[in-house]
Amino acid sequence: MTQTRYRDIETLRLEFEEKKHIIRDRLDAFRRIPREEHFYELAYCLLTPQSSAVHAGAAVEALRKARCFDRPARSAEILRRNTHYVRFHNTKAARLADAWEHFPAVAERLATGASGNDQRTWLVQNVGGFGWKEASHFLRNIGYRDLAILDRHILRNLTNHGVLATLPKTLTPRRYRSIENRFRRFARAVGITMDELDLLFWSRETGQILK
Repeated sequence: MTQTRYRDIETLRLEFEEKKHIIRDRLDAFRRIPREEHFYELAYCLLTPQSSAVHAGAAVEALRKARCFDRPARSAEILRRNTHYVRFHNTKAARLADAWEHFPAVAERLATGASGNDQRTWLVQNVGGFGWKEASHFLRNIGYRDLAILDRHILRNLTNHGVLATLPKTLTPRRYRSIENRFRRFARAVGITMDELDLLFWSRETGQILK
């Protein structure tokens, strides 16, 4: 897809100029996440599918405070509270327990220095509840770069800017990589990194620059 088919590029660049310092500060903060926080970032990414990012973040903090990541019954109770309700709380609580039990293997893998693409493939294959989007999200949140987090907000913006003709109905691994490559080419064309565009698109949809 050539640059001439993209839409509203100047508007996008102007919007980025207004927010670039906040966006870049956020990306720098991800790079500084200490290793002892990696499990909590993984937990956050397990909780966000079909749930509010704000609620998922609040739930992680509640679980951390209660020290109950390895207690599925207690975790499920916390996840269904109205103040930070997380959908499919029983399933996600069980996945949190499994992730807690097997996290030493994840930490060992992260310490190998493998590329982001290789780490993502390994995570998808070895962490229950992680698809390509969740694995990309986790890796971005601990400092990896140039991995697309293709949630509905990002896909909608890519469609609006002419990167995609229509919103995809499903995302197979092959389709995910194809869209990621289109996103990467678009980022190069507009002169804004894919990671920066991700946070910019999210801020459009939610009014916040979160994680």
